[in-house]
Amino acid sequence: MTPEDRFPGPELPHSGPHPHQDLDVLPYGSYHEPNPQQEYQGSPGEQRAGQDAAYSGYGGARYLEQHWPVGEAQVERHEQGQVQGQVPSHDHDDPPTIELGPPLTEEDLRAAGYQPVEDPGPVGPLYVVGDVHGYLDELVSELRRQNLIDAEGHWSAGRSRVWFLGDFTDRGPDGIGVIDLVMQLAAEAAAAGGYCRALMGNHELLFLGAHRYGDEPVQSTAGTASFRAAWLLNGGQQHDLERLEGHHISWLSRLPAIALEDGHLLLHSDTTSYLEYGASIDEVNDAVHDLLADEGADEWWDAFRRFTKRFAFRGPGGPTAAGELLGTYGGHRVVHGHSPIPYLTGEANSDSGERPYVPGPYIYADELAVAMDGGVTMEGRLLVARLPLD
Repeated sequence: MTPEDRFPGPELPHSGPHPHQDLDVLPYGSYHEPNPQQEYQGSPGEQRAGQDAAYSGYGGARYLEQHWPVGEAQVERHEQGQVQGQVPSHDHDDPPTIELGPPLTEEDLRAAGYQPVEDPGPVGPLYVVGDVHGYLDELVSELRRQNLIDAEGHWSAGRSRVWFLGDFTDRGPDGIGVIDLVMQLAAEAAAAGGYCRALMGNHELLFLGAHRYGDEPVQSTAGTASFRAAWLLNGGQQHDLERLEGHHISWLSRLPAIALEDGHLLLHSDTTSYLEYGASIDEVNDAVHDLLADEGADEWWDAFRRFTKRFAFRGPGGPTAAGELLGTYGGHRVVHGHSPIPYLTGEANSDSGERPYVPGPYIYADELAVAMDGGVTMEGRLLVARLPLD
């Protein structure tokens, strides 16, 4: 379990049908570096660190050390709302995320003042965006670097296709700002003949659960917990919850959990738990949507718990786990977020004190999996990449 992914009552200690791998076991993989000669200059947040105390207080190794304690006494001193006496365990896997949903309808577009193009022409290139976690400035910077938006922050990529892999909120300074931007780009992209869509991550489930159920008790194998307590423990920002409006909730609740594009199976979490919700992409997405619409807090919590698991594709059993998903849902390669690349590679265990080395997406599990969470919350990078990767 990574320090950034603790919540009261974690369950199921592994994320797939294979032996649990310790964090110091390195997977066999390689980085994709589209421009290896171009040195990464750091995110906007890093460049202005020290100038904006409120911003620099979010994310990063120092923040994780302060807010994700490891000792029992430290846990008892954690933020209010945590269930008394429950101690996160290092033997369990991760927390929740969010997905970006289906394309807007023609009615949605007309309401927004956009007119669909009549003859869109051939489909454009495909891009994926890793976990954002409220880092709006970093997201804008990367989208501009890929020429997907213009200097004013509007869609400029024509027929291009963009998929966000989930986790828009928590830990960073402006989760609602991130959601607003993606919703705006979805409308603008559709009007230009392209699209901007998103998957539901475990932090979307957690965020929506905190709004809907608050401190209502939910049953966990480790005892009684609550969505609000778990959300706070996993970096929930009160100002995001206060700014959450009905149109945000409606949009987030419609996001799919899984998608297939150009032979790439797009997921938020690197887990095989998707198989427990259906044998096809439509079945999985329908099951998740039905759960969010009709089921109670315990069922919602169970979904959050399952999609918080991780590391299914690392270690010796990784290719088998990835192959099982691909054999069921189609595609030739899994592309996921959720697990920060420095944890997959083992670099997060380093005591060097240097920021993680993340030059690009990480290809591993016998090249069946691509990791897209560059670790923006731990001073890594927010990754935007064009598929396919070499």
